[in-house]
Amino acid sequence: MKKRATTILTGLIAIALLFSCGSRKNRGLDSPLWSVRMAESEMIRNPSLWMADFVSEKKWNYTQGLMGLAFMRLNDATGDPRYYDYAKGYADSLIDSDGVIYKYKMANYNIDQVNPGKMMFLLYDRTKDPRYEKVIHTLREQLESQPRIAGGGFWHKKVYPDQMWLDGLYMGAPFYAEYALRYNRPEDFRDVVNQFLIVARNTYDPATGLYRHAFDDSRRMAWADSITGQAPHAWGRAMGWFSMAIVDVLDFLPEDQPGRDQLIEILQGMMMKLSEIQDPATGGWYQVPDRSGDEGNYIETSCTAMFTYSILKGVRMGYLDAEYLATAEKAYQGLLDNFIVTGPDGLVTMQNICGVAGLGGEPYRDGSYEYYIGEVIRDNDPKGVGPFIMASLEYELLSGGGKRGNRQ
Repeated sequence: MKKRATTILTGLIAIALLFSCGSRKNRGLDSPLWSVRMAESEMIRNPSLWMADFVSEKKWNYTQGLMGLAFMRLNDATGDPRYYDYAKGYADSLIDSDGVIYKYKMANYNIDQVNPGKMMFLLYDRTKDPRYEKVIHTLREQLESQPRIAGGGFWHKKVYPDQMWLDGLYMGAPFYAEYALRYNRPEDFRDVVNQFLIVARNTYDPATGLYRHAFDDSRRMAWADSITGQAPHAWGRAMGWFSMAIVDVLDFLPEDQPGRDQLIEILQGMMMKLSEIQDPATGGWYQVPDRSGDEGNYIETSCTAMFTYSILKGVRMGYLDAEYLATAEKAYQGLLDNFIVTGPDGLVTMQNICGVAGLGGEPYRDGSYEYYIGEVIRDNDPKGVGPFIMASLEYELLSGGGKRGNRQ
């Protein structure tokens, strides 16, 4: 009798666990908040955050850092600890008991590897775990010796000497500014601002009002213009990284910091031009924005989500006029109507994301129009999903669907 009772109890526990797991797995997929629905879908697709970005082994990488920050902001907005745990799990899978980052090599001087440091500040605030603070100091040490062009701008990577890419501003500058604020290094704010002013001055294209993907200060690269050093085209996501970098770095710069107003003016000018070239049918922006509408070009959703986030936050923080809300709302609704698809299982998919684009390297990337439109297009790439969650959080704040947490 006792054995039978134990068997029945075991069976009931198994059934309860089955329903419990199923409930947790699908929890949130029917939420009215798209930030939640996308995050829940991503957690099902990638049970551990390190799996994002279509990788088969753990890696300290900017894409997981982007997603981790998005999930921690979602935790802040919803209070659901599972989102915090998801982000923290990534950090704990890459950082050992001594605070050493798995396979991280400072000597590579890859500014992309600084990006996950942003979430380390939040993890340290909550846990006071010294491992996270050690990582913070390690990444700041990288910036201390990161190679620079003659004017003081950080090289994008050691393997790309004398080059600054718009992407790199998002990867390094907000972390650099937050470190300066937290550790009382006010002299660093000037250097942070200078990074933006250098790259803006050297990538701006007066013919289009847009910013080219990168510039080579040495003019040695075949893709670089022999006079300006600029890449041949603007790339949507590079400008998206740049706009997000501005609205995020302003969280940490003092109000009276020289050059701060110039960053706001750059943001305002960029959004003025983007509102002019916004696709009227979808509300999105093209993969190659200086060739908008040309044959082979397409609406690229990661840059669309990045611009949407930047506009919504820019308006909320007072950097942009409220009239830009119409541009952001059109873009956000366009994403939902055209590129966000809900499957029969409830999982949400984000379409039309450029997988990757760069310059130089091996095989050689020449920065031509044909190159950019020929790169792989993927669903649910974290470089689109992360900004979509962030844009959704901003939109939900605007519409009253979310609460403002301690840090935005």
